[in-house]
Amino acid sequence: MSLTEAKTSKNKIIRTAAVPGSLYGLLKGQLHFLNQYYDIIGVASEGPALQLVEEREGIQTKAINIERSISPFKDVISLFKLYRYFLKEKPMMVHSITPKAGLLSMVAAYFARVPVRAHTFTGLIFPTQTGFLKKLLLLFDKIICNFATHVYPEGNGVKNDLLQYKVTKKPLKIIANGNVNGKDLAYFDPLLFSEESILAEKESLGITDKDFVFIFIGRLVNDKGMNELVDAFYQLVQKHSDVKLVLVGSHEGETDVLPESTWNKLNAEKRIIWVGKQDDIRPYLALSTALVFPSYREGFPNVVLEAGAMGLPAVVTDINGSNEIIENGKNGYIVPSKNEMALLKAMTLFVEDPSLVSAMAKNARAMIADRYEQSFVWKSILEEYERIISTTD
Repeated sequence: MSLTEAKTSKNKIIRTAAVPGSLYGLLKGQLHFLNQYYDIIGVASEGPALQLVEEREGIQTKAINIERSISPFKDVISLFKLYRYFLKEKPMMVHSITPKAGLLSMVAAYFARVPVRAHTFTGLIFPTQTGFLKKLLLLFDKIICNFATHVYPEGNGVKNDLLQYKVTKKPLKIIANGNVNGKDLAYFDPLLFSEESILAEKESLGITDKDFVFIFIGRLVNDKGMNELVDAFYQLVQKHSDVKLVLVGSHEGETDVLPESTWNKLNAEKRIIWVGKQDDIRPYLALSTALVFPSYREGFPNVVLEAGAMGLPAVVTDINGSNEIIENGKNGYIVPSKNEMALLKAMTLFVEDPSLVSAMAKNARAMIADRYEQSFVWKSILEEYERIISTTD
């Protein structure tokens, strides 16, 4: 089926996620693009973001509550509601992107006899767990794959974990080098920010032109490597005083709470500048010298892509996604996860070798543009939809 035929037939595709924020944030613009060729419906839990998705993307949405945590009674209710809705709408495809939505959507779509059932693994939780919880989460992922007709890992790291743990024997295809939505390089463009605006922002934060500015963007939790980052930075500033660390993110509502000792250090060190969660991270990337992202696990971290698009080299941990975006020594450095001393060594190298940082910065944006430019990713997804739907007809 050609793209013209696809647009004429307007096959119905339902995209599902547990929370509307996933549709809103992870698939920005993509749903509107796909809606030119197919009838796209977004399904997620009730919330203001779902209405925003409908308005911004110009698609139909449906609120069906899906708990992110394990909740057997509520999960059965959600499963039944999804089944009834799929039965009513009779879509050609259901495509899910978050774990719980994937579990319930794939099972419901199977029993509702939806021809194409696709799931994208944006990250795996079970590899970092232990005991019964690990076995349970692994079982859930096996169920997703069992009921899905097509499985898409977001990157080679996720693919390798699915293979290593024998989650499925079905073909695993990575679309467009891995990232689910790509990056809008016209939006993440350092040239949008003048020297005057950057200087004004620096002054408001107490940053001088002499400062080397590291930036971290993400949730302020243990799992993001915050303990190692704060400790490494504490040691770094003992030797180098003209260094700042900007933290962009929140800890509110999190269960993975940082220990009091980390909070005490974070609050006591004046060279750590915590600006909270920000809707627009670009001004903070524009004033920074390098990203530092010592997370324990990711699927395919948008933060590393966005920092690269803004021309920043990065220090990242050797985890899924991060180690695919960063090439050691070319656009950043990769260090072992949960290793404070390795993190400190890399950060020190960045501060002490400005020519190296400058060379990596020149490569950063070009490497993102070459592999993750948004229109390329969208076109690749559309072509994959065309392929799998045409083979199903």
